[in-house]
Amino acid sequence: MPNFCAAPNCTRKSTQSDLAFFRFPRDPARCQKWVENCRRADLEDKTPDQLNKHYRLCAKHFETSMICRTSPYRTVLRDNAIPTIFDLTSHLNNPHSRHRKRIKELSEDEIRTLKQKKIDETSEQEQKHKEINNSNAQNPSAEEVGEEQDEDILPLTLEEKENKEYLKSLFEILILMGKQNIPLDGHEADEIPEGLFTPDNFQALLECRINSGEEVLRKRFETTAVNTLFCSKTQQKQMLEICESCIREETLREVRDSHFFSIITDDVVDIAGEEHLPVLVRFVDESHNLREEFVGFLPYEADAEILAMKFHTTITEKWGLNMEYCRGQAYIVSSGFSSKMKVVASRLLEKYPQAVYTLCSSCALNMWLAKSVPVTGVSVALGTIEEVCSFFHRSPQLLLELDNVISILFQNNEEKGKELKEICHSQWTGRHDAFEILVDLLQALVLCLDGINSDTNIRWNNCIAGRAFILCSAVTDFDFIVTIVVLKNVLSFTRAFGKNLQGQTSDVFFAASSLTAVLHSLNEVMENIEVYHEFWFEEATNLATKLDIQMKLPGKFRRAQQGNLESQLTSESYYKEALSVPTVEHIIQELKDIFSEQHLKALKCLSLVPSVMGQLKFNTSEEHHADMYRSDLPNPDTLSAELHCWRIKWKHRGKDIELPSTIYEALHLPDIKFFPNVYALLKVLCILPVMKVENERYENGRKRLKAYLRNTLTDQRSSNLALLNINFDIKHDLDLMVDTYIKLYTNKSELPIDNSETIQNT
Repeated sequence: MPNFCAAPNCTRKSTQSDLAFFRFPRDPARCQKWVENCRRADLEDKTPDQLNKHYRLCAKHFETSMICRTSPYRTVLRDNAIPTIFDLTSHLNNPHSRHRKRIKELSEDEIRTLKQKKIDETSEQEQKHKEINNSNAQNPSAEEVGEEQDEDILPLTLEEKENKEYLKSLFEILILMGKQNIPLDGHEADEIPEGLFTPDNFQALLECRINSGEEVLRKRFETTAVNTLFCSKTQQKQMLEICESCIREETLREVRDSHFFSIITDDVVDIAGEEHLPVLVRFVDESHNLREEFVGFLPYEADAEILAMKFHTTITEKWGLNMEYCRGQAYIVSSGFSSKMKVVASRLLEKYPQAVYTLCSSCALNMWLAKSVPVTGVSVALGTIEEVCSFFHRSPQLLLELDNVISILFQNNEEKGKELKEICHSQWTGRHDAFEILVDLLQALVLCLDGINSDTNIRWNNCIAGRAFILCSAVTDFDFIVTIVVLKNVLSFTRAFGKNLQGQTSDVFFAASSLTAVLHSLNEVMENIEVYHEFWFEEATNLATKLDIQMKLPGKFRRAQQGNLESQLTSESYYKEALSVPTVEHIIQELKDIFSEQHLKALKCLSLVPSVMGQLKFNTSEEHHADMYRSDLPNPDTLSAELHCWRIKWKHRGKDIELPSTIYEALHLPDIKFFPNVYALLKVLCILPVMKVENERYENGRKRLKAYLRNTLTDQRSSNLALLNINFDIKHDLDLMVDTYIKLYTNKSELPIDNSETIQNT
């Protein structure tokens, strides 16, 4: 449908003119100026959204200086553009016209107001010119320097301009592919008939733009052989690295402006056959919002010391972050990588003692502890649990089948059955009570998997039936049964503690005080491990009997014991030494490591949050715990007096004023600027990885990362394109990308077509 110009006495429409047409702005103040200058009375009662959606002005109504062309095929207005060129008199020559747009007639008062407004604007401009001239007269050297700089900047030749426009088009295609998650490669080689040339996705999009009439690209390629690659893989890689660097820099600039930040890594992922660590940063932006943003992938190293060194080098030298401002670090990894990431944390702590090693709020403590246990059987069990959960979430039919089995098993306890069915439809493997749920669900899982595998009605295809058989064998292994029962019982001591850590700010504060009791309970278990293990093993044996599972030692251990006739090792004693003892010992040590003295001091500072103060009857002593952040405060000498004023402010508040219950609410208080030390402390506490991101809209980095990994095949993943896709809403500067490419690859930028890589043409 064509666009019609909304200006009075203008009959242009988009189908009859190659002029650009612009929407009315959504900004109320700017939109009001557009309407006033149009002088159309019928537009005055419309909202900015209505005007933006239904009305346009053509480019003829704007000064040339207000219009800029970002590329040969795109024209945009400057942010402050106001239409000023209108024909408000030609309709007087045809007063009987019925279709003209009605022009608002101004009263004498309105005319006088407009004249005075123009006089004021002119006076302001003259005053600014005078100030500039006076400044130049007083500082002639600055003017001379400016002239010298202007002389150094030579105008671009026609060839250079065309080359920059061409490179800009290439960058636009790469950014589009990244944002839309389009892989660079097209069809697989074995899919293409012999002798047929099929371009990859990048070249196909390039050809599409050439065929759609982009003149710069057409000129560049019209004399090129048809079997020549438009842009080689090497050049694509170079340009993608520049795209990635420029997009990342936009986020890192905000991080540097914020000063303090925390580093978080997620689980190791496979990027086109290579293992990488996803890295996210936490910081408080200029609007006082806690944000968690994805900044890139780091290649994973098998050697922990090399990994620690490269991790530090990339963050400080390549990405330009000052680790002196890092106040927290957390690593979410599966059991096989936990010990290595702990080495990374230790090396960073040696160099930067204030980069506190903490738990991450997005991971339940119990699951994090289980993943860190250095026992092979635990790693295998956790992998099996994830696979079972993923299997049933493959289709609604599989979940429905599991629901039916649960309904039959829990006929006498419908409330429990309903609760388990709701849990099964969620990602329950990440919950604090995941092992309790698994023990309750195990019989239903076994019966359901067995039923799918042995279904005589052939409702399931061979792939699903075969997978069900493998998973059923895994969950009916006695080693799996013992492992999940031991984990359930050991982690029951930390379940409430971990749940509070992911709760409200007051829950986190009081959880820090309960750690001593948790460690005391676990130490008591360790001292009486024979008694506790006897109960745990009996529970596992009863569960195995209920499921008709044979009790036996792992096959690897049985084979090793075949030649040892004197061995009197029983199943119970084997699992005590191989599973229960190392698991309890590791969890005790891990809790001590993760909740260091510094970490606990930081959590004690949460008494700064007014609601926590209220629960403590305003009898708090933050000064002692805040010493670790003294160097981060703008006025450390006045901290004591400021904290006293902060407590008095909330203690003697009005009856109708509620106490802020989160750091987020406290940071957004109108008068927080009058408490600079409190504000600085809250900012540092906020970015600790253990603290929950209060506003979910600022936790996009992790969600988008998971979505990218879920929606992209392993062999089609690219670390460069991933950053563009995950940070699709970050502004990018095409001119900067082009200039960077020209600076780094000057010779190649003059002729980006790669004649060394040609394809056989049919």
